[in-house]
Amino acid sequence: MAQGVYAQRIKGSDTVLPLAQKEAENYMKSKGGNVTVTGGGSGVGISALLEGTTEIAAASRSMKFDEKAKFQQSKKTLVEKTIAFDALAVVINKSNKVSQLTRQQLEDIFTGKITNWKEVGGANLPIVAYSRETSSGTYEFFKEHVLKNKNYKKSILSMPATGAIIQSVSQTKGAIGYVGLAYVSPKVKAVKVSYDGKKFVAPSVATAKNKTYPVVRPLFFYYDKKNAAKVTPFINYVLSAPGQKIVAEVGYISLK
Repeated sequence: MAQGVYAQRIKGSDTVLPLAQKEAENYMKSKGGNVTVTGGGSGVGISALLEGTTEIAAASRSMKFDEKAKFQQSKKTLVEKTIAFDALAVVINKSNKVSQLTRQQLEDIFTGKITNWKEVGGANLPIVAYSRETSSGTYEFFKEHVLKNKNYKKSILSMPATGAIIQSVSQTKGAIGYVGLAYVSPKVKAVKVSYDGKKFVAPSVATAKNKTYPVVRPLFFYYDKKNAAKVTPFINYVLSAPGQKIVAEVGYISLK
């Protein structure tokens, strides 16, 4: 099978990982073929696509200008497909009484201006901020859209995977972190977010769909056009009605 048209690898975004795994599982059951899925971060997937060690790069951010330039230099024609949308949730420890934060407060927490929960209406408790590492598309997206491109504070605790953020936040009283919607679990508490300081909205599929939740982003698959014949059957499956049904089941927002 490894030599067959259907043998393909998907690598990249941790956010896309649970979705890509479920899609691959169902695709192989119904259509056959061999699809392997690994995480590591959007940047890792994009590098692997450039090197030719993966057929599809999964990303939770758009490809950067310098990345696109590298593909052009190596004479590869990139194809970008939006496969779903995701609400980026801010999560805190369940024992924390704080239930809502503004974008400005989040910026101040993650850049190090605010260091104690009492500054945002919580208990007198130091804030322990968790982030994804720099190769993560979620890290990039959060920096761009929530921190308005300001740098994360020096003492930020970088986590190699999204699951590690959930684990750490659930075990640390003063913790805060950010994760893709599908990772939100009863072990942590998702806070309501406001960009205007007036309307606070909790992250959910419904609030992402009706665009009332402010931190929503597209999720992508990238591939080299010369591999189109190989990857299109799988990508078409993801974009089909059964594939988009899986998007909703996993906890993300379908395209329709």
